[in-house]
Amino acid sequence: MNQFDSLSRRAIEAPESGIVAVVNHGRLKPGLIPLWAGEGDEPTPDFIARPAADALMAGETFYTWQRGIPDLRQALADYHAKHFGKQLPLDAFCVTGSGMQAIKIAIEAVVDPGDEVIHLSPAWPNFSAALRLSGGVPIAAELDYAEGRWSLDPDRIASLITPRTRALFINTPSNPTGWTATIEDLTAILDLARKHGLWIIADEIYTRFFYAGGRAPSFLDLMEDEDRILFVNTFSKNWSMTGWRIGWIVAPPSIIQVLENSVQYQTSGVAQFMQKGALAAIEHGEDHVEAQVAKAARARDLFCDALTSTNRVVTQKPDGAFYAFFRIDGITDTRAAAIDIVDKAGVGLAPGTAFDRGGEQFLRACFLRRLDHIEEAAERLASYISSL
Repeated sequence: MNQFDSLSRRAIEAPESGIVAVVNHGRLKPGLIPLWAGEGDEPTPDFIARPAADALMAGETFYTWQRGIPDLRQALADYHAKHFGKQLPLDAFCVTGSGMQAIKIAIEAVVDPGDEVIHLSPAWPNFSAALRLSGGVPIAAELDYAEGRWSLDPDRIASLITPRTRALFINTPSNPTGWTATIEDLTAILDLARKHGLWIIADEIYTRFFYAGGRAPSFLDLMEDEDRILFVNTFSKNWSMTGWRIGWIVAPPSIIQVLENSVQYQTSGVAQFMQKGALAAIEHGEDHVEAQVAKAARARDLFCDALTSTNRVVTQKPDGAFYAFFRIDGITDTRAAAIDIVDKAGVGLAPGTAFDRGGEQFLRACFLRRLDHIEEAAERLASYISSL
């Protein structure tokens, strides 16, 4: 038996990212406009980077609070009070090494091997892959799709609940579709969770990227203290910090020690100097967040209008997040198309095959970029489409 065959079944079956496969193909192509990853094109601003660098140089390099330094947890509490009208105690927060780690910790907190978790689909692929690595079973509840719009049928979720269902994973605003739950949607989901004694893992990472104004509806608008909800979040999107790998969980204080224990046995906490950067982001970053949302709104309009004007693309402007999820007439193999678009148009897109059931016929583009890049990318795509 060779080394590969002796690995665990879960490790072997962990899928290669369908997005990264395209990225690796085109990463070094000269002049390529990369719209494949879920990040903007601006580096972390100096008002965030400088405090982290200063703390690093000042020697803040020792073990620190595993659930996060108190100043940062207090800033997170203040942030939620300001934007969600919910005053939460410090013991409701746990700082994590990225939003991805927040998701993995949430899964491990509520899922035993063999348990099922229902998630909405099309979906960001990392959740279901992380769930499988923990021994859980992802169950896809497909969003409805008609004339470029996505919508939720709560009865579809209800029909998938079994005695093995342990949790619902709800990402809103959605990556990749941009679907954004209404208060009525969230109420229906929360009613199901209460009725069946389920946990909700609420991925509300894109809450601030909501184009009707303000922020998107949140389970925080509805929940009671006894509700079983874990909120996973990240500094990546709002504050241009994708490479930092720092996030947080909001949880019932009664279980926060369990989450801290998971941090202990994975990373033993986030470096204190990085937390100082995150603290600066929360305390001084509101103008930056608002500028990013405004930038995304302008780019969304430009990109989606250009695509639909070809009369070969089916999509509508998303209500939230910063992705266009669109279908091109005549394209059925979106993974092959994404490779072809890299080679012939010089635009990097994510194939819909990476986003689970219901997404196979679509391509995803991240439009959180400078407008001249978005305009050029749209022109290249329009030219490519016209050549089909």
